[in-house]
Amino acid sequence: MAPTHPRRDRAQLTMKDVSKAYGDRSVLDQVTLTVRPGEKAAVIGENGSGKSTLLRLLAGAERPDSGEITVRFPGSTGYLPQTLALGPADTVQDAVDAALAELRTLELAIRAAEEALSAGEPTEAELAAYGDLLTAYEERDGYRADARTEAALHGLGLAHLTRDRTLATLSGGEQSRLALACVLAAAPELLLLDEPTNHLDVRAVNWLEEHLRAHRGTVVAITHDRAFLERVTSVILEVDRDLRTVTRYGDGWDGYRTAKAAARRRWAQEHQEYLGDLARTAELVEAAGQRLAATGKDPKQGFGKHRRSHETKLSGQVRAARTRLEALHRSPVPAPPEPLAFTCRPALAGESGSGPLVELEGVSVGDRLHLPALRVEPGARLLVTGDNGAGKTTLLRVLAGELAPDTGTVRRRARVGHLPQELPVRPTRRTLLATFAAGRPGFPDEYADELLELGLFRPEDLGVPVASLSIGQQRRLALARLVTRPADLLVLDEPTNHIALSLVEEVEAALARYPGAVVAVSHDRSFRARFTGDVLELRAGRPVPGPEPAYASGEAAASPRT
Repeated sequence: MAPTHPRRDRAQLTMKDVSKAYGDRSVLDQVTLTVRPGEKAAVIGENGSGKSTLLRLLAGAERPDSGEITVRFPGSTGYLPQTLALGPADTVQDAVDAALAELRTLELAIRAAEEALSAGEPTEAELAAYGDLLTAYEERDGYRADARTEAALHGLGLAHLTRDRTLATLSGGEQSRLALACVLAAAPELLLLDEPTNHLDVRAVNWLEEHLRAHRGTVVAITHDRAFLERVTSVILEVDRDLRTVTRYGDGWDGYRTAKAAARRRWAQEHQEYLGDLARTAELVEAAGQRLAATGKDPKQGFGKHRRSHETKLSGQVRAARTRLEALHRSPVPAPPEPLAFTCRPALAGESGSGPLVELEGVSVGDRLHLPALRVEPGARLLVTGDNGAGKTTLLRVLAGELAPDTGTVRRRARVGHLPQELPVRPTRRTLLATFAAGRPGFPDEYADELLELGLFRPEDLGVPVASLSIGQQRRLALARLVTRPADLLVLDEPTNHIALSLVEEVEAALARYPGAVVAVSHDRSFRARFTGDVLELRAGRPVPGPEPAYASGEAAASPRT
């Protein structure tokens, strides 16, 4: 059972006009937000948007350049960064003790007070001080700290760890889970968690979600896990990398999606209203101009002062209409971008029964992959699963033609669109626009409108070198290239990585409409749950035997995933 925090009414978490930059790169600009006591808030946004910066500011690990931050929780704050802040020679017990340091300090103070009280006749002040110490300890649920530690270690799959194990002997995943267990064991009133579901298996994620739902305090967690969002959070804080803002959405993940859909409808309506205003104003300019021209030719308008007054009035109407028209042209309301759409070559769209797009026979790559046979038919859907190091990425690189097998045969008649998991170690110094247009005829500027119409970038981004883009922006660029180049087979390695969750859902919708074949690897629980088609599980580079052979056909693509 999670500890209670009776002093919640005194808790406070606010930011007012907070800005933060690193060198000349602004990350957050004039951000104002509030998280109310007891709320479960998720921080979302693409990689490089400033989510971890926001959390470090709230944790006091960094200071803002300007603005005010108030984080006041009588029941203390627990902060889980993405890495464990201890040395390799430290032990599991050292990590636990560091996490429980405040409680251990309280325990020492209580014992010292008890010794002082037993040594003589205590004063009222000493008794009151002792009572305050006990109250503070009870509010932190200090008596159950050791039991909570054991429960957290067990729930997160670390029950096998002995307390004398050094951190250097733990895997990266084990270190991350240990850090999370320690933060939870301390039972702070405010939990600040950076990607808490990373490195957790399904059972550990379920345990964590139950624990956080039962937590009586406040939670602010960075996450890209939509299933976690649906089950735990009540508030969404979206960090926008381009605008450097943070927007709050109530009613959890469903409320966020509803608000986003409503905003898009408003945008579309405002665009239609703009077009109508533009057309009416243009007609008014033309009509007023025609009346003014007609006045000069019509003898019935008379002469002298009356005629000049009429012409002046019409001229004023023409000038006003033209001024309005010029203002509309200067401040257009663009149409919202069309939904992303993957395309395949017309000759293969929906084609079946004409042979596989890619066929592998007896393929092996070192000790990473050993695959007797795999055929990917037109329109197929295949989800490749397995633990880290099972050979998933190796298989996708072979399918895409980026890696030649050591042995075996690869027959490929498809045009393949490949989205690799990893970004280039050394990104190109070419501009965003030049990289988008690379390999296509003509000059890069000819493709500027096509790129901007996707709604993934702003005009001012086009001249930025790719090496200066954030990870999330580079991923958006890779997606932009993918959707604008027809492919018969999409090979997608972790397609939901690094991008904003609103874009993730747009990509999923585009894949559902895509008539070509798809082979994907994903750890995203929501993506996997919605995926329909065959499933190929790899273990140590080999297919795991199942009721069906490792085969992806057009018929299988239409059948529900089991």
